[in-house]
Amino acid sequence: MLTLHHAPRSRSTRCLWLLEELGADYRIHHVDIRRMDGSGGPDPENPHPMKQVPALEVDGVVIIETIAIFLHLTDLFPEAGLAPKVGDPDRAAYLSWLGLYNGVLEPAVTAKFRNPEGVSAQMAEAYEALDARWKAALEAGPYLLGERFSAIDVLFGSLLQFFRKAMPDHAVYDEWIARISQRPALAAALAKDAGPA
Repeated sequence: MLTLHHAPRSRSTRCLWLLEELGADYRIHHVDIRRMDGSGGPDPENPHPMKQVPALEVDGVVIIETIAIFLHLTDLFPEAGLAPKVGDPDRAAYLSWLGLYNGVLEPAVTAKFRNPEGVSAQMAEAYEALDARWKAALEAGPYLLGERFSAIDVLFGSLLQFFRKAMPDHAVYDEWIARISQRPALAAALAKDAGPA
């Protein structure tokens, strides 16, 4: 049994999208979280040790951190084809993109937009290198792993759908976002995001 501990319009929304793409049987447990504007707060019913989201419960075991959840889910549902299997030559690129998201994209974008004047030269360089790699992959595309749509498109695409200004104004980003935004699984996830009316 899969349970996504979820807060609407948060990082866990991309996990909803991935679960829909996978065709997984899952339930959603809505929890409250502390928001950037100071609203909300820790929810005692949230099993995440830091009271954040996402948290995925798999048969009573809780997995936290988006990258770990994406890796676990795509390996749990290999038939969905959203990640290269172990032994596939594209597996290295898939794992590298997962690492880039956590290790480079999140810190570089956070640094750039929280303190634009005080970004270190190293962080500015990392941001530019990531932009070059991301843009080149999409130009070769049409997806980040070439011809195949994957969980990496969900992960990276969800950032630009939520915060397009995170990356420079390249038409290739806009075209890609338009392409992946048409996916029925995304529409299904967004319909479930806020929970029952």
